[in-house]
Amino acid sequence: MRPADRLFRIIQLMRATGRAMTAAEIAGRMEVAPRTIYRDMQHLIASGAPIEGERGVGYLLREAFDAPPLTFTFEQLEALAFGLRAVEMLGDPRLGQAAREAKDKMLALLPPEHAARLVGAPIHAFRAASQPEPPDCLGDVRTALSTRRKVWIAYNSLAGERSLRTVWPLGLSAFGALWVVTSWCETRNDFRDFRLDRVEDWKVLAERFEPDENQTYAVYLAGLQAR
Repeated sequence: MRPADRLFRIIQLMRATGRAMTAAEIAGRMEVAPRTIYRDMQHLIASGAPIEGERGVGYLLREAFDAPPLTFTFEQLEALAFGLRAVEMLGDPRLGQAAREAKDKMLALLPPEHAARLVGAPIHAFRAASQPEPPDCLGDVRTALSTRRKVWIAYNSLAGERSLRTVWPLGLSAFGALWVVTSWCETRNDFRDFRLDRVEDWKVLAERFEPDENQTYAVYLAGLQAR
């Protein structure tokens, strides 16, 4: 890890914990020797970081300190670059456009060296020739999910059974090129997963939904983990 990246991560770690930390504890998180942390702390304090403490006692970052916005390590920039490229490949056109716009905003605010890293990160995502395009309904389902609107769907199951449902979109998952919406199904009065490529027709309704405490996406995920 580059020293500059480690210094940034130390600040982020201390902000996250909000308490005094020993050099040994920080070293364990950073996977370096304590003596390296002692040198890093001397450098940070000399650079004006509001850190209190000393060797053998511990270090505390004052609450008033705030790191500059859009300061990323190079590894974090590679993760962002891959994520944005994957969204462009797997998402619907509106989501892909949003990813490109987000990248442009970050490039305008990042230091030149970091901007170049974001653009030139050697990690890519590609759509295979056999990979289907995103389902046509994906954009509308995303909108319904964020605005909590019910969706009417004509669904064709893998068993060939066609049904008409009114669902409450609670969460979206991508399994490669396969998109699945987890919903509360009014017909079954229970959670159901629907593959978006099996949705033959759909309509976002004006009616909104408000899940109770037993109808949330968190409850659905907890149920999966309990199986």
